[in-house]
Order: sequence, then C-alpha cells, then structure tokens
Amino acid sequence: MAETTIYQTCTASIEETDIGELLKCVAEQAQQQREDLISGINSFYLIFAGALVFFMQLGFAMLCAGSIREKNVKNVLLWNLLDSAGGAFGFWSLGYAFAYGGDDPTSSQKTFIGNAGFFLTGDTDMEFWFFQFAFACALSSIVAGTIAERCQMMAYLCYSIFLCGFVYPVCAHAFWSANGFLSAFAKEPLWGTGVIDLAGSGPVHMCGGVAALVMALVLGPRRGRFHDDDGNVLEEPKPMGPHSVALQFLGTFALWFGWYGFNPGSTLKIHSAQLGDVASLVAVNTTLGAAAGALSGMFTSTILDERKTGVYTFDTTAAMNGCLTGLVAITAGCATVEPWAGFVIGLVAGWVYLGASALILRLKIDDAVDAIPVHMFGGAWGVLATGLFSNPNRMRLAGYATGNLGWFYEWGRGSGNFTLMGIQICSILFVFGWTVCIFTPFCYVLKFLNWLRIDPIEEEVGMDISRHKGSAYQSEDTNEKAVSELNTSRRKLQMDLSSSGKSGKSFRRRVSKSSDNPIPAGDSMGGSEHAREDAEEAA
Repeated sequence: MAETTIYQTCTASIEETDIGELLKCVAEQAQQQREDLISGINSFYLIFAGALVFFMQLGFAMLCAGSIREKNVKNVLLWNLLDSAGGAFGFWSLGYAFAYGGDDPTSSQKTFIGNAGFFLTGDTDMEFWFFQFAFACALSSIVAGTIAERCQMMAYLCYSIFLCGFVYPVCAHAFWSANGFLSAFAKEPLWGTGVIDLAGSGPVHMCGGVAALVMALVLGPRRGRFHDDDGNVLEEPKPMGPHSVALQFLGTFALWFGWYGFNPGSTLKIHSAQLGDVASLVAVNTTLGAAAGALSGMFTSTILDERKTGVYTFDTTAAMNGCLTGLVAITAGCATVEPWAGFVIGLVAGWVYLGASALILRLKIDDAVDAIPVHMFGGAWGVLATGLFSNPNRMRLAGYATGNLGWFYEWGRGSGNFTLMGIQICSILFVFGWTVCIFTPFCYVLKFLNWLRIDPIEEEVGMDISRHKGSAYQSEDTNEKAVSELNTSRRKLQMDLSSSGKSGKSFRRRVSKSSDNPIPAGDSMGGSEHAREDAEEAA
C-alpha cells in the first residue's frame, strides 16, 4: 500500500484554493517528519551502540575464563551471565532512578542522587535506559576476574545487584546527570567547566577497579598464591593460570570491538554532521589508544625481560592488558583530544599497566586477571590525561565549555590555568572515596554472614566439580584426594542432619568453624584437617 504524502495529508483537510493554509500545513508536516526521522535515527544509534556494549559481556566472559585454571571455568562463565541478570534487576529497580531520575536541566540545584523513575515508572527514554544498563553490566563484570576461584556465588550475585543498583548510579549521577555536582552538562557546572569524561574512565572503569580492589583485600588471595601450606612466604608468587591463551585473545578482541559502541555511542546522538564528526574522532582515538597501549605494554615488557635475562621474549599478557588499559584510558578524553594525544595517552597507559601490575604483586594482592591495574589505574590515568590534553576546538564541538582547557593548552596560551586539571583530580578522589566507603562495609557484611569465601576443600577441588556438577573439560586432572574429602564431609553432614532432624550448620561453617576467616594466615589449606577428622569419623 502506497504511503500517504504530505500534500495528500494536507489537502484532505484543507481546500487547495487556500494556498496560505496549505503551505503552512505542508511546512508543519515536513518539520514533523524531519523531527521523527531524527528521533528514529538517534534511537537506533543508541540501541545499536548499547548492543555493542552488551557484546563486551562475551569478551569479559572469555577473558576471565581463559585467565583462570580449568577447574573454575564453569563458575566464572556463570558469574558473567549473572552480571547481566542481576545487573538488569538492580539497574531496572533502583539504579537508573538513582543515576538519572528526576533530572531537571533548567535548575541550577545540585543533587547527590536521583529520586524518581524507580522500576521504570514515569516518562523514560527506553533506548537511553538500555544503553546505560549495558554500561552498568560492564562495570559489574570488571570485578568478576579479580575475585575468581575463591568467591561464593551468593556474594557475587549480591554484589552485582548492589554495584549496578546503588554504587555505580551515584557515580554516574555525579558525572553525567544534569544536576550532578561534577557534571559538565549542569546549568552551572563546577568551576565553569565540570568534569570531562565522555564515556566513563572514572565512573565506570575506575569505580569497578576500586570495587575489585576492595573485594580482593577483604576476600584474600587464592590458597597457595603467595604462601605455602605452612604459611611461609613464597619467594615468587605461584602462577595460577591462564589455562587458555586462545580464550584470552578472543576475549580481548571482543572487548576492543565492543568499545566501538562504548565510546562513540556515548555521544548519544548522530543526527548532524557535527555529531558525526565527533563520533568519528572518538572511534579514531579509541583505535589509537588501544593500539598504543598494546605496543607499549608488550615491547616495554620485552625490553625489561631482556635486561634481566639476556633473552628477548614477547609477553602476550602484557600486550593484551596493555591494549585494554589503553582503551580504558582513552575513554574519558576520546572526544576532546587530538589523535596524536590519543596515541600518547595509550602509550603511557601501557606503562601504567606494567607498573601497577608489579605493584599489586609486591603488595600481595591477588588479582586473577589484572583488572585492578587495567581499570582502576588505567581509569585514573585516563581522567588525568583528559585534564592535560583537552583541546579547545574539540571541546567546543563535543559540547563542553571552553573556559578552562587542558593544562598543556593552558600553558600554550601562557596562563597555566589548573582549573580543569583540578576538577579531574577531584572527580578521581570522589570515585575512589565513594566506592571504598560504601563497598567496604558491604563486603564485610558478606564476610560476617559467611557468604563471601568458599570452603578450602572446595577451592582445592574447584568450583566446577564442587558446585556445578562436573568440570568444564573432561580431560582435566582433578585432585582425587580432595574430592574424596569433600564427598565424605558432605555424606557425614547428611547423616547428621538425618539423625537429628535439624537443619544444622552449613557445610562451610562446619569445616571452617575454628576461624572467622575460612582461609587462615598464609592462605593455606586451613579446613582440610577438619575434613580429615570427618572422614575418619565416617569410616
């Protein structure tokens, strides 16, 4: 069926002889069609970008699964699925309302948190919600790799909902809401400019990295990572993975691909030539940041190894994580820096990763996938770099105020104005302080409830066998002695419950009842002695 034209629509209600009214009707109908087309294009753009961001979940899943040992692959893959499921619930019910609910662009009043639109009630742009939901899930997945192989499923689901429903939304509100106290889009932005962070080096990546750091500290390292079974410090940390470099590389490529939705999509609209130019610059800078980070990470590692051993080696982990750190770092300033600056930011990001990775090992913080160096340190560098390299012309095209420029450009015009750099530093301190202060008590509550760490025997056997009905790979060698101890303890528990008719204590509480921390000092086997006693009693 042929579509009705504007002229036919107007002549259906207006006489052709009434030229003035007819022309007015045609003009109004043409303007309405133009606005509808613009709205449709922008909605499709945001939905498509959100789908690319959500595709990053596949990248996180493959990268995490490849970076750990075989015996926990099922577990970490399920975690990444629960990031989306739990994150969707948290962001739908509370998160979006806390981040953007009740925004009033006409008001100069600053708010700490949103207060309307819970459970998507009221007038909500559904495409914007979908895009922001994908962001929240990406943040939640950052923590998954850090705490892999030793965290309980209950703790993971709880923290996923808490991060997406409360912790991240407050950061997003501060940075991007029309009433956020750091927002560059507020009617009266902080110090005349507000923080410049287009796509979330601070509120997404750094927030996730700080949360990962808090959980790693509260949870403790994997058994045997830094200490032997007697609690003695190892001369070198014990390597634990990766079990599949192929999965690591596939995950890295999937994340890089998804970043083309993460960064360019953060322009939110694409209907004009100017917005198209901004999105194009963002895509170019994203590419250069990733490339520079991979190159600097790998070749710097090669040079350092050659100085130590006399042999040139090429570290795949340094290349992959250098690439990801470059992507994290360029995320903040991808719309406001020149391509050469994007390359420099990525170049430094590779060095930031190598230094931060060495630091957390020295501090004996166990991060199974190096998410803390990549996201926390990389995110902080990205926010700082934006305060150094933001270009006045690029800032104007991206919609930012140009009263305060990147520090290097300020020196170029002879002022040395530190205002923008000061705002960027304040935003880093806010993200770090907020996340630490709100997430640390939450983790200790989980620990108090015994929901945080898995049982030592289950850690030895692996989560796939102990909690997911079999290993992910049939060829995997398992610790049969530990499996036997686990099964014996569970049979004894069932016998006790049957004879008493009571629910009793959980298996985890029984095995680890001698300590508040299921992993004693030295992250040794701990509860295995109790399990052996149970086995002897059962015999």
